[in-house]
Amino acid sequence: MHLAYPAVLAALLFCVGVYGVLARRNVVLVLMSVELMLNAVNLNLVAFDVWLRDTLHAGQALTLFTITVAAAEIGLGLAVVLLVFRTRGTADIDRITALGDPAEDAPAVGEPAAELKGRPAA
Repeated sequence: MHLAYPAVLAALLFCVGVYGVLARRNVVLVLMSVELMLNAVNLNLVAFDVWLRDTLHAGQALTLFTITVAAAEIGLGLAVVLLVFRTRGTADIDRITALGDPAEDAPAVGEPAAELKGRPAA
């Protein structure tokens, strides 16, 4: 088996994943792009395991661990995204700026406090 074919495919998958992480604003699409990058790593691990003819199959064992970690990561990531969507009403990365629960009376970023809800300035 030629090593170049799966290595090129894994590089393309990884590049698509990096583009998805950098260009997307939706958190779910960013998580999908991270999973795509992890799958590119898994493809490389299995390809090198087959190419090196490892008797212990260490690449395949590491792939199983990576798949397990990816499943846990996507589960926790989606739980966090759903919680943020319930509290903030958006899954847009650029609009999620603070980690704490937003106060109702606090002004938005860049908005003066006097213009908030038509109150006079103190």
